[in-house]
Amino acid sequence: MTVATDARVSSLDRMLDDSQVGDTFASDMFAVVDALEASATLRRAVTDPGTPESARQALVHGLLDGKVDQAVVDLVAEAATLRWSGGRTFAAALERQAVRGELVVADRRADLEDTEDQLFRFARFVESNPDLRNVLGDRAIDRAKRQELVGELLRGRATDSTIALAQRAVAARERTFAQTIEGYVTLAAAQKNRVVATVRVAKPLSSDQRNRVVAALTKQIGRQVAIQEVIDPEILGGVRVELGDEVFEGTVSGRLEAARRLFE
Repeated sequence: MTVATDARVSSLDRMLDDSQVGDTFASDMFAVVDALEASATLRRAVTDPGTPESARQALVHGLLDGKVDQAVVDLVAEAATLRWSGGRTFAAALERQAVRGELVVADRRADLEDTEDQLFRFARFVESNPDLRNVLGDRAIDRAKRQELVGELLRGRATDSTIALAQRAVAARERTFAQTIEGYVTLAAAQKNRVVATVRVAKPLSSDQRNRVVAALTKQIGRQVAIQEVIDPEILGGVRVELGDEVFEGTVSGRLEAARRLFE
């Protein structure tokens, strides 16, 4: 994302934060995104910098007024006044707000942390099952059928927001299902001003160990940290923490590898 695009996305974030997000906000916004993705003509019409802002806003209102959540209409109309590098960038910015809208609803239901954890776990489950991963990523299979499969796997085992977002992730905007889910998990953590750290361990952490890891990472980066625990038999012992592009190695295998390199 460029600095300019970042600034525009941030302005939409602030607008959503100040909006009254209804229960249908996310599904309505996803429908708008799908309509944009399906029509290059529509994407050009709402993002053409040669068209006056007022005309682009009028087009949005003409298409959406009375048909979707008013907060969706207002946000899309505002987004249409901004200068985007292309129609797909515009659609991606709106999709981000749809995801954030679903997370706002999850938070309102006191389901946000469960949704965050369930999305992470489901992505791990999919990645560990090559046949399932291939089916969900096969664009030759109708997307609705792939979404139905996700619903069948999660129904009764996850929050409504987890199911809605996992089904949406089948579209794989970030190249793969797992990468798209990873983006959702990051947005869920950001909803509470937290960052996500992946903690790889040989065996499950105790409650006390989790608290100590969270406290240490929070102190180091100066922000609250949400940890996602991954059991990895290759760790041998200790903890490996992945925080964005940074890796903190405190494992036996890591120390052995460092020692081995000394003799190369």
